[in-house]
Amino acid sequence: MTVKDLAQNQRPLLLASLACAFLLLILMVVSLFDSTEVLGINRWIKPMKFASSITIYLLTMAVYLELLSGHEKAKKIIGWGVVLLMAGELFLIVMQSARGTSSHFNNTSLFNGVVFSAMGLMIVANTGLMIYLTVIYFRSEINLPTAVVWGLRLGLIVFLIASAEGGYMSVVMRHSVGVNDGGAGLPFVNWSSEGGDLRVAHFVGLHALQAIPIASIIFLYLQKKFSTVLTFGFSVLYFVSFSFVFIQALNGKPLLKGF
Repeated sequence: MTVKDLAQNQRPLLLASLACAFLLLILMVVSLFDSTEVLGINRWIKPMKFASSITIYLLTMAVYLELLSGHEKAKKIIGWGVVLLMAGELFLIVMQSARGTSSHFNNTSLFNGVVFSAMGLMIVANTGLMIYLTVIYFRSEINLPTAVVWGLRLGLIVFLIASAEGGYMSVVMRHSVGVNDGGAGLPFVNWSSEGGDLRVAHFVGLHALQAIPIASIIFLYLQKKFSTVLTFGFSVLYFVSFSFVFIQALNGKPLLKGF
């Protein structure tokens, strides 16, 4: 797989990721001239976080799909589905920030409630596409080293578990535990430094999609004979780390206190 292959075969995902990266730059500039706050932070910080995260996610999906041989119809459905859903999600987040209100867990009016529900439906649909991709990855023979194949598969599994944790936040209608949403938090990510924050585990789990496959490649380079075993071991440790920060948040404890 080369950059040229990605450009030819996964063009929608690559173009969408570039658009998100460009949006991120625009939002960064706008934030310098607009000090309006939502929940105690600059209103453009949240769309900036999502723009950066979605940029990485779209690029990752392009790689995952390109590494699959065949399944052209499924790859097209997943690729375009992810692009459209993430575009819709990001549009609504930016729109709500522009309106000076929060996008998540916001039922302060009928319109805000509809927006939040629409975002939830988009994420459910995206999760469905990722389940579809995971099934394909487990049912297909992939022309890659065993360690890397399992790195990709296990990355998808932990990602789906983290998606379920995101669903839990939607059910309880908050991301903080022991304190109100907003308030003192870590720079940029704004994870609470006073109470538990469920977004930490969500972040860790979702980025298993990149971390576990990359670790498998490193293990393959360093120790080819035991690379598959090391990949499984790393996946277990990664999941334990995800579980630890999730339980920590449920107990109302911040990742870093008093930052």
